[in-house]
Order: sequence, then C-alpha cells, then structure tokens
Amino acid sequence: MGLELYLDLLSQPCRAVYIFAKKNGIPFELRTVDLLKGQHLSDAFAQVNPLRKVPALKDGDFTLAESVAILLYLSRKYETPDHWYPQDLQARACVDEYLAWQHTALRSACTRAMWQKMMFPVFLGESVPPETLASTLAELDKCLQLLEDKFLKDKDFLTGTHISVADLVAITELMHPVSAGCHVFKNRPKLAAWRQRVEAAVGEDLFQEAHKTILKAKDLPPADPAIKERLKPLVQILLH
Repeated sequence: MGLELYLDLLSQPCRAVYIFAKKNGIPFELRTVDLLKGQHLSDAFAQVNPLRKVPALKDGDFTLAESVAILLYLSRKYETPDHWYPQDLQARACVDEYLAWQHTALRSACTRAMWQKMMFPVFLGESVPPETLASTLAELDKCLQLLEDKFLKDKDFLTGTHISVADLVAITELMHPVSAGCHVFKNRPKLAAWRQRVEAAVGEDLFQEAHKTILKAKDLPPADPAIKERLKPLVQILLH
C-alpha cells in the first residue's frame, strides 16, 4: 500500500497537507475522515492515529500524526523544492519559528473566530455571548498584527522571497475566519497582497479546490442531536 492521507478539508491543517501534496505531485490515496460525524473518534481510525485527530499519514507500516510533522516528512521523503523547507540553517530556522508560534496564536484565534461567529449559531444553534465573540475577534486582530509586523514585514512571503510551508500553514488558518465572514484582509493591504502571492504560487484552482468545503460551511444544515452531543466537549473549549 502506498501513501495514505487521512484528511477532512474542513480542517485547516488538513488543507495545508492536501495543498502541499497536490502542488508537489506527491501520489497519495485520500482517506476522508468526517470530523462533524465524529469519524476521527472511531476505534478503526484510532488504529491509524491513537490521538484521534486529522491529518494523519500512513506510509506502508509507518504512521504519523500532527500536520507540521507530516509536512516536513513529505518534504524530505519526496525531496520537494528547497523553498518549501530550506536547507539553509537560518532560513529553515525562520520557518521553524513561525510553525512553533502559530499553534497557540493564530490557529487558536482563527478556530475560535470561525466557530463562534458561524458554526455555533448556524450549525449547532447555540448562541454566543457578544462579549465572548468580541474578545475573540480582538485577539484575532492582535495575531494578524503580529503576523504582519513580526513575520511578513516587507517581504514577499513570511520567511523570504519564496513561498514556504509557513505561508501554506498561515493562509489555510486565515481562511477559517474568512469562511465565517470575518474581513481579515480589510484595511491590511500588505496582508492582502501576501494572500494574492500565496494563491498565485499555489495555483488558484488548487487553492479553491482545497477551500471549497470550508467556504460552503455556512450552508451546512443544522446538526442533529447526536452530533450536538458528540461536539459538547468541543463547545466548552471553543467558548473560552
């Protein structure tokens, strides 16, 4: 059995892995794991990833979890172009720095903004206290400012003159709040121009293909009681 990728394109790290593999012509078998149906919690999926999270990778008898680890594994195994994860010590360190920062900063803010602004009221039928959403959006705005001031600065891409996995991870995160109607690029011309460069580097068709699921999430039918019950622990986390 060749390379298998377990993904749900509703998930931002899954989109990053999907785009990276497709863009670099890496052959893989897509194994769709429906998060909203709780398929990641099944005993069958736990055989692939005991953490019960996507993305997950299976390469023969080898399995791997965590999106950053998967991206770097693919870049090394398939010897993708150097700009994705540079050999140069300091250039690679800059990519590593962004990947280390984003987990508890941009990812957290983007995920909570999307769920609080769209998924709770539309999909789960749950109201979100206005002050909770306002606090989340303020945190997102701070993260966007840091993304510009600390990482992008006056460069074409986050870590230099060419796209890297850092840009891929960042743009897929930002499309989460975009799908909920957050204008994350409004009044941020530098960030908006960066988005256009990333889309062009990835290819518009591939970018749209990877994001069509999340961009249509606002049209999801209301969740049934079983799904609501299954998502209760997530609700508690994302409302704080």
